[in-house]
This record gives sequence, structure tokens and C-alpha cells, in this order.
Amino acid sequence: MDKYQLSERDICTKFIAPAILQAGWLQEQFREEVQFTDGRVMVRSKLAARIRNPEAKGGPKRADFVLYAKPNLPIAVVEAKQARFSIGHGMQQALAYAEMLDAPFAMSSNGDGFLLHDRTGLTQPVERALSLAEFPKLDDLWPLYQQWKGLVEADAVKLVEQPFHTDGSGKEPRYYQRVAINRAIEAIAKGQQRVLLVMATGTGKTYTAFQIIWRLWKAKAKRRILFLADRNILIDQTMQQDFAPFGEVMHKVTNRTIKKNYEIYLALYQAVTGKEEWKQIYRQFPADFFDLVVIDECHRGSAADDSAWREVLDYFSAATHLGLTATPKETKEVSNITYFGDPIYIYSLKQGIEDGFLAPYKVIRIATDVDALGYTPEKGKHDKHGREVEQRQYNTRDFDRTLVLEKRTKLVASKVWEYLKATDPMAKTIVFCDDQDHAERMRQELVKLIPAAAHNRRYVMRITGEDSEGKAQLSYFIDNDEPYPVIATTSKLLSTGVDAKTCKLIVLDQSINSMTEFKQIIGRGTRLREDYHKLYFTIMDFKGATRLFADPDFDGDPVMIYEPKPDDPVVPPDEPPPTGIGEPELPPYDPTSLGDDNLQGGDTGGGGEPRIKYVIDDVNVRIAVERSQYLDADGKLITEDYRVLLKDEIRKALQVQFGSLTDFLRRWNEADRKQAVLEALAEHGVPLDVLQQAVPNGAELDAFDLVAHVAFDQKPLTRRERANQVKKRDVFGKYGNQARAVLEALLEKFADHGVQDIEDAKVLELPPFDQFGSKTQIRRGLFGSVENYTQAVQELERALYEPPQQKQA
Repeated sequence: MDKYQLSERDICTKFIAPAILQAGWLQEQFREEVQFTDGRVMVRSKLAARIRNPEAKGGPKRADFVLYAKPNLPIAVVEAKQARFSIGHGMQQALAYAEMLDAPFAMSSNGDGFLLHDRTGLTQPVERALSLAEFPKLDDLWPLYQQWKGLVEADAVKLVEQPFHTDGSGKEPRYYQRVAINRAIEAIAKGQQRVLLVMATGTGKTYTAFQIIWRLWKAKAKRRILFLADRNILIDQTMQQDFAPFGEVMHKVTNRTIKKNYEIYLALYQAVTGKEEWKQIYRQFPADFFDLVVIDECHRGSAADDSAWREVLDYFSAATHLGLTATPKETKEVSNITYFGDPIYIYSLKQGIEDGFLAPYKVIRIATDVDALGYTPEKGKHDKHGREVEQRQYNTRDFDRTLVLEKRTKLVASKVWEYLKATDPMAKTIVFCDDQDHAERMRQELVKLIPAAAHNRRYVMRITGEDSEGKAQLSYFIDNDEPYPVIATTSKLLSTGVDAKTCKLIVLDQSINSMTEFKQIIGRGTRLREDYHKLYFTIMDFKGATRLFADPDFDGDPVMIYEPKPDDPVVPPDEPPPTGIGEPELPPYDPTSLGDDNLQGGDTGGGGEPRIKYVIDDVNVRIAVERSQYLDADGKLITEDYRVLLKDEIRKALQVQFGSLTDFLRRWNEADRKQAVLEALAEHGVPLDVLQQAVPNGAELDAFDLVAHVAFDQKPLTRRERANQVKKRDVFGKYGNQARAVLEALLEKFADHGVQDIEDAKVLELPPFDQFGSKTQIRRGLFGSVENYTQAVQELERALYEPPQQKQA
């Protein structure tokens, strides 16, 4: 056997795995080819696709071997290379993976032996070569792990060894969740009383908290636990989903009633405390009742000394306090760190995007002329209600709070609808407004613009704290399978914790007062849902918040920053124009001028006095001159324009996917279901709707013609033209009258909607097919069997895509 001819996988199988087993490791104590990230989603124009090749930049990270001291407790990473490389060739990769997985030992091997790196620094030399027979035993590494983590007491070690919860489904924590869980358990095992975890929105903080609580509870290290949150829907979601395994030992505190016969308690901050003494029901518990208090979204007040419910934490001060937040720090008061100390683990939005667990984002910044330059009314100006408007300069912080420019609201609404109409009119959208009045005016303006909203009242809904009708729609808005409401206008209700996984557009028309608030709002869009074609999200910013609160260290950079000029469309550009456009010259944003009014209703000022709000309807508002930018995969800034179509970008993607025209035709003709080809296109970042936008009459073309035309310059036929060609030929002559009528109706469906409709048997449940009977009656009764019906549809497809007959000379 020539070792130098062996592949990397051969080296693993023939040399590394036997060495591990020979050292006494059990088969269940190590795993091979462990993929622990998903691969980054790359966004280019309207195309988005996940990088699936582990060898590509940004692709999924995959360790050749991960060894575990206990289930879910990684202790070593081994990276393999071919024999032609040196023994330490894979060490840097192994070290990077070991650091991510929080494993203390990294090893590299080419099949001749191992290079071991001790990240604990407890053995010398830190890096040393070992023969295949000297692979370290678990009994050698486990004591070093305990010493490295400071686990001195036997009880501490026992707690760390407590297994994770498993439900038999095979679901496992993601690598960063495992690190967060283990570090929290280790910190608590060592007696740390204040513990802080920082994890970006969308990374599973609640699931992480559940696993921490479960292990502490099962080990009887913490017998009674209080989980505090600030939204009712968060409590309900938590009980029904992540915390469901606690079953009957779990209780939600409601109606200001205390019950002391449970072990896991969930409560709203507002439900257990308040300024009035009778509301402070937490005092009905003994001060030492809880062993652990978990504070979800702890940035919202638990760390502020003047918080009404900081008293809850002080009252249960003997308990361990675990804080969870998506905000690493505050800008004015470093509240979390002051109370909890430094985070024991941080998983940022930037890292989540790089790992492919969170959605990358685009930024569209739109500055109106009144936002850029301010607005000063002429002397004696009266608003639409006849009130004289105070003469001073009004800026962004004033609009929709003390001064309403109705045409500004109309402009914002028009840009939102322009974007949705050009991209996806059914894309879930949250429009953040300054108060409930602003949210209602925005709703009205959107309803005026959107044709579908005229007959569907749920297309645009105001969902705010005091609107019961709107709040009743919240569960539908966050339901992935519910199309309506499409657009939610809100002030504060949706800014935190609400799990809107398919939200694709976040509109900022709200004066945001802090980094915390900004991160929570942006967190509404960070979830990835490939099954719902949610691969990235867009922030449309009308108030400069994306400049004011830019935090590239935690959030990373957007894949695009687009700032349309007055006559530009709102949809971001596709191709780069000539370079040399400089920075926009807008007046500097003054964060101190934003104020601290967080009112929901917008009717009163901070002291409870009525707040004057002028309403002006005769001041024109326009877009200020701005520019567009795009950050490519290497972080290089590229300037772009929108007028160039997607065609060139898509052509390249299609040619990579299909190769030549011959290859495409063969693949299309061999596919039993053309839908499978469409799904493959979408997976590679070219969904049908994007293809249609690349061609002027794209909506009239079938996917076959779109690909053939865009990628291979073939003359396209419209769906109607293809359907008419079939009608001219006696394609359905062998079928009975009713079966022929069904096929002719399918042909009409193709002409109207495309091949995907005729392949879906559910179409038989719709008019005009319902006149022929049920789906089963049509397929079995009229065609003889499901197989015969499927064959008939495939014959129809072959007829549709048959090349036109050449006329005889």
C-alpha cells in the first residue's frame, strides 16, 4: 500500500481511527466528519445561496474527529491531512475548531503520528509530536480538563457530568449553544452567583436556558427556578416549546396569585412586581425560595438600579442569577456588566452570519429632505387643525412626535410598498413607528397604496400594546404558514422577543434611543428559514439608526448599503457603475437629541401632561441625494446603480448550474417532475420570481423558456404560445371526453401559471376540475389509475416542450 496515494478520508479510516480505538476510546466517545456550522449565505443582488462546499471560503466547518469526555462535552479535535503533508499541516485548522468548540486539545495527523497542542498550558511542551501508539487516553486528558476549568470539588465535577436533555428526535444543541450551556454550568458549579450570556437574537437563547435549567434541576443542584420575561407571548411560547419537557412541575404565575407547590416557575416581570405594594406578590415567597433566577432579555431593566423590578432580584439575592441578552453592552450605562460581571460567553450576530445560522442583511438608507436639512415653518404657520405652529427648526427627532408631516408619512409608505411590489408583495414586514398614532397613520397610508389591502383588512395591521384587534393578529403574523397579516405597523410591541422567523423587511421610521433597542429591533429579521425562502433580510432606514448604532464588531457589516437618489427605485442595485462617488453629505446625527420618550400612545409627555403634536398636510417631502454601496465577500466597498438588470448575474449562475444548453435540455426532459428542477434553481439562489424579473416579459414565460433564454440566448415562447401549439396538434385524441376536458383545463392552467401548477395534484381540487368529481375520482375514475394520470401529465409536458415542427419546403 502506497500511503502517499491515500486520500484524507483513507488516512482517517486506516490510521487515525484505529489509533484512537487502540488508546482505549470507545466508539461512542468520538465522532468523525463532524459538521458544526452550516455555511454562510452569500447575497448578491436578489440572488442568495448557501455555500455548501466545506472547501470553499465561507463553507461549512467540518472537523475530521471530535472526541468527547462526556456526551456534549468536547475535549479534543483531530484534523487529518494526506501523507504527503507534514504531521502538523492541519494544526492551525484544528486549533481554530478547538477554540470554537471550547475543547482544550487540538491534534493534527498525516497518518504517521500526531502533533498534540495543549491549549490548557498545563503540560510542557505545549506542542509535541506523538507516535500513532501514543495517542492520549481519556484518563490522561479528563483530569487536565477539570484543572483547566477550575473544577476542584467532586460536586462540581458531578454537575458538569450531568447529561443534556434529549427527546429521542436526534436534536442536538448547535456548537455555540453547547459552549454557552457548558460554560454556564461550569460557572455555577464553581459557585459563581451572577452569570451573563450574550447571544444574538435568533440563536436560541431560550433553548440554551432550558438545557442549563434542566441539567441543574436534574442534578438537584437547583431545585426551584424562576424564569422571568417581559412579554406574555414569550412566556407562552417558552412553556409550549422549549420548556415543555418540565411538564407538571412547571407553572406560570398569573392573576397575582402565588402557588408554592411547583418547581419551575415562569412569570412576567409585570405580573410579580409594581410600584404599589399589593402588586409586589414576589414577597409572598420566602426570600430563599428560589435557587436560580433566570432573567430573559436582561438588558431591559434587571441591571438598572432604578428599575421597579430590580427589587425582585435584590429580594432573591441568595439565588444564582443568570442573565440572557442579545446586547453586549450599553452606550450610556454599562448596565449588564455592572450587575452581572463580564459575559462568560458571547455569540454575536456577526459570528452567526459567518456560521450560516443567521441571515445576512442589506441596508437601504433613505433620507428625506426634511430629515437631512430640517424643517422650519414660516411665521404664523397653522396646522390642519388651526393651531399656530411654534416657529423653530424641526428635525428627525421631532417628526411624528411633536410635528407630523403627513406627506412624509405618505412618502415612507410609498417607498415601503415600492420595495415590496418590486421584490415580494407577500414578504412579512414590520414597520417601526414612533408611537401608536404614528403606527395608525402609517397603516392608513399603506392601505391606500396596496390594492390587496382594499379587500383584505388583514393585509396591513397595526399591532400595538393598546390595540386589542391588532394584538389578536400577532400570533398569525408570526406563524410561518399564515400569509396574513403581511405588514405590521407597530411602536414597541414587536421590538423584542417576538419570534417572527420569516420577517424579510424591517422598516425603521422610529427614533431609536439606544444600542439595546436598535439590536432588539434588528433581531426581528435575523432568523434564517430556507424552507420559506428567507435567506436574508433588509433594513429600510428612514431615521439614520443604522449609522448611529453601527457596531461591526458584534453585528458584522451588511452585505449591502444602498442609499437611493431622488429618482432611483428603492430596490437595491445589481451591477457596479463607475466608481468615485463619495460619502453623502448629511448633517451629523446627534444621539443626545433623540430624547427618552418611549410612550406607546403618543398623547402625553414624560410628565403626563398632554403633548402638543402639530399636524401639517401641505409641506412637500422628497428624497435627499444619496448613494449606494455594496460590501463584497472580501469586505471591499463597491459603488452600484440599479438600472442594470439581473440578467448577467443570473446567466452566470445558470451556466454554473446547467453547463451547456444540451445539458439543460437533457436534465429538463429526464426530470419526472419539472418542479424538482425549479427547486434546484431556488436552492442555488435563482428562484423563479428572480428569473422572471430578469426578462421584460418574464411573468409570461415558463421556467423552461426563462432558463433557455437567459442562460443560452434561445428565443423564448410565452406559456400561452406553447399552450396554443399543443392545441393545434391532436395530443389528447386517445382519451375519453371527460379525461380530454381535464387535460385541456390543465393546459389552460399551464398557460396562466406555469408547469408547477399542472404537476401539483392539488390543482384537481380547484375549479374547473371540481366539476369532474374529487381528485381521486378524476385520477382513478377518468384515467383508470393514479399512474395513468401521472403518465398523461408527463405526455402533456413532453408536448409542451417539443420543438416547433419545421414546415415542409
